Amino acid sequence: MSASTTPSSRPAVTEREAREVAEAAREQHWRKPSFAKELFLGRFRLDLIHPHPVPEDEAAQRGEEFLAKLRDFVETKVDGALIEREARIPDEVIDGLKELGAFGMKIGTKYGGLGLTQVYYNKALGLVGSASPAIGVLLSAHQSIGVPQPLKLFGTQEQRDRFLPRCARTDISAFLLTEPDVGSDPARLATTAVPDGDDYVLDGVKLWTTNGVVADLLVVMARVPKSEGHRGGITAFVVETNSPGVTVENRNAFMGLRGIENGVTRFHQVRVPAANRVGEEGQGLKIALTTLNTGRLSLPASCVAAGKWCLKIAREWSAAREQWGKPVAHHEAVGSKISFIAATTFALEAVTDLASQMADEDRNDIRIEGALAKLYASEMAWTMADELVQIRGGRGFETAESLRARGERGVPAEQLLRDLRINRIFEGSTEIMHLLIAREAVDAHLTVAGDLIDPGKSLGDKAKAGANAGAFYAKWLPKLVAGPGQLPTSYGQFKHDVDLSGHLRYVERTARKLARSTFYGMSRWQGRMESKQGFLGRIVDIGAELFAMSAACVRAELLRSQGDHGREAYQLADVFCRQARIRIEELFNRLWANTDDLDRKVVKGVLSGTYEWLEQGVVDPSGDGPWIADATPGPSQRENVHRPIR
Repeated sequence: MSASTTPSSRPAVTEREAREVAEAAREQHWRKPSFAKELFLGRFRLDLIHPHPVPEDEAAQRGEEFLAKLRDFVETKVDGALIEREARIPDEVIDGLKELGAFGMKIGTKYGGLGLTQVYYNKALGLVGSASPAIGVLLSAHQSIGVPQPLKLFGTQEQRDRFLPRCARTDISAFLLTEPDVGSDPARLATTAVPDGDDYVLDGVKLWTTNGVVADLLVVMARVPKSEGHRGGITAFVVETNSPGVTVENRNAFMGLRGIENGVTRFHQVRVPAANRVGEEGQGLKIALTTLNTGRLSLPASCVAAGKWCLKIAREWSAAREQWGKPVAHHEAVGSKISFIAATTFALEAVTDLASQMADEDRNDIRIEGALAKLYASEMAWTMADELVQIRGGRGFETAESLRARGERGVPAEQLLRDLRINRIFEGSTEIMHLLIAREAVDAHLTVAGDLIDPGKSLGDKAKAGANAGAFYAKWLPKLVAGPGQLPTSYGQFKHDVDLSGHLRYVERTARKLARSTFYGMSRWQGRMESKQGFLGRIVDIGAELFAMSAACVRAELLRSQGDHGREAYQLADVFCRQARIRIEELFNRLWANTDDLDRKVVKGVLSGTYEWLEQGVVDPSGDGPWIADATPGPSQRENVHRPIR
């Protein structure tokens, strides 16, 4: 039995209801300190990240040993050009990765995994992703958001004993949340899981199921109807892909990451044992969001690797290519791009390693740090790849295969640009990340004053909130006036041949300015604040730059103290901070001087057809068909393209 969900019966959700669903899935409390949360509140808690945390010796040794084996494997067994050309990772490569233990990097040794730390897991993803980004996605989708991570956090011991050994060595897993008409608004989720005895019966269609084409195990998010004995709500299940009624209907193709196994998966009357439910009914979104807190760190890892490769190619090419009597690197227009790539790569590695080590230590709540790392790295890596294509000129636009065919080094710069583009979209688009981080950044304000701007609250609730807010702001606002950033001697331990102390004083001062700006925005717009997405996005971007500056300085000091390229690290951190400060000042200016209001008017005109005349003079090469595919539940009418690798 199942509840048939047709397009007309798809859950009708108001804007308020959608927000309530998202809010209910949030972690409601801060049980541990958070450097980034404090930063947005105007408090620069350097003590939370300095001295820079480091891996334990045993963990580092285990990680380095695996990296050595992995490097040998990717150098001798992986042909990235072949994967790009054929749009498929050879089965023998996947089998070799299984034998190496790469599918169990994040799984504990008691279950047959390698038990690597987040730091070394990320280093491994960066290494293998530099050989083939498709392999990096295969491994990260399996371990960062697939079956292992949700079970590690929310699974029962019996579920871990059943599934984790399989995930460590033999089985590939995938995570299924998105639907053809449901993206970042899960309140409209249409896939259902109807209780029937000791089972649930799944019906629905999932889109963009990374690894779904080859997966053996799936984490599926489905809506359980509320009924007697069932609280209902969006719920997570582990589903065997070979279950009757599971059909992979299409293997999707994309502009980049051509080797990934991403598909459309249909569930028709699929029986799933209640023992395969992860967590309680209604906990599905909370499980998904909590899993992503650390799962998102796999994306910055791939971005760091991309930056390192961009720097290598920029260095080698710009020294060899001459224009007007000297290498192009010595022309300022090119040199400034190389400097940006070098400084930004250093900062991205600093951000990723710091957030990853904080995740390993588990002393801090890193939900904002992980989100900032994903947001910042995906945007900056894309810019670095774009700059590399520009540095390479026509050769940057030419494919590696074409370059090789005419006798030149096959540098896949254009492929990198295509492959990195998705990072700004999946696991939370840049726009969604802005809103997610902004919500966490203003959590303290909404906790004490949220009822004041909530139209659904009574006058009594508003009066109580007003009293609480008055007490909070009476203590908080005066602390935003002055701080260590105004003292010339502050952070003197970061002053050596190159002086980074001034940058940290800037971070402290600017954090207070950021908090004042946020408070002013809330005071000005109150309940309309959530619609000011341009303002909120810039607030978050400023916070991301401040976090990156802090991480870069702390990493430089760590390397100096270890005698590991300390002088050069200080130089790179200094240049990065100077570049970041320019970007920050521009963002502050755009908080109040922008075209946001005018943009909204233009958008209304575009949608109403006012400017339709502007579209004349072209032909539309798009094919026919609906904007969104029909996802009506029912038996599949298509061939099953599921391709398990055994």
